Amino acid sequence: MSFDGRLLSGIGVMAAVAEAGSFVHAAKSLGLTQSGVSRSIGRLETRVGIRLFDRTARAVRLTDDGRRFYEQVRPLLSGLEEAVSLAEGSTTSVRGRLRVNIDPFFSRLVLARNLNTFLSGNPALELELVARDYLGDLVTEGFDVAVRFGEPADSALIARRLIDIRILTVASPEYLAIHGRPSDPIELKQHQAIHFIDSRTSRPFIWEFHKGKTVLPVQPPGRLTVTEVGTMLSACVSGVGIAQILDFGVRDLIESGRLVELFPDWPDERYPLYAYHPSRNLPPAKVRIFLEFVLNAAHAAIRVEGLHLPRVEPT
Repeated sequence: MSFDGRLLSGIGVMAAVAEAGSFVHAAKSLGLTQSGVSRSIGRLETRVGIRLFDRTARAVRLTDDGRRFYEQVRPLLSGLEEAVSLAEGSTTSVRGRLRVNIDPFFSRLVLARNLNTFLSGNPALELELVARDYLGDLVTEGFDVAVRFGEPADSALIARRLIDIRILTVASPEYLAIHGRPSDPIELKQHQAIHFIDSRTSRPFIWEFHKGKTVLPVQPPGRLTVTEVGTMLSACVSGVGIAQILDFGVRDLIESGRLVELFPDWPDERYPLYAYHPSRNLPPAKVRIFLEFVLNAAHAAIRVEGLHLPRVEPT
């Protein structure tokens, strides 16, 4: 296929429509008319020989063929943006808009306190953090990268393990004063647990305890099940029951004495944090610098022996 300027222009319009989810919004962002956007997409579809979008009265979505095509060309558009940045003689290649799908708990407790430093250090970058409990479709929804907890499900996305975080079992001093402190995880069967829903399965997480190669599954009873971490922590602090939580979520509460870690002799259960990319191509500089920021923020929030922090390649 020969290359011409209209092809690149059409790909740019396609990216705008895919990210906006609408011809109208894409037209506004590009400074074009809606009919101009529609004609550009039509020419591109004719050129590549596939239908790019399914159009309904309510939404515009990439077709399967369109999604595969977009996955291939989107990293190239990011590369072009970086090339233009360097050609302009900019002092930084980290610029443009970065859209991130991120776990809300991690975003609130770890990233939020460090965002001012990150944005001040990258003045040409616009950051959009979309905090939600599910991954969704990164390509169709226009995400550059996702940061999510848990082992990845089978998908075409490229998953990169960033960090493993300890899971702690905690209770309030008030709960322990009334119900006693369990000396072994098996004794949890006589206690009340606060269960947390796994958004990937819509079922409560299974409780496990790890010591070296020993894995002990325990399913304690509990009358309270929640889907939001803040609610679980507040309920635990008020004495409703025993909870399992990621280390960085309770470290301050443990140090202040508002919560007690119950089984420090079972220290080896970990929960992974992953980054997801929509392409195998090298991520653009803005993605790499953001993931470096994520790791540094996590390192500052958690100082636990054995924490897995892989090196991030410099941009």
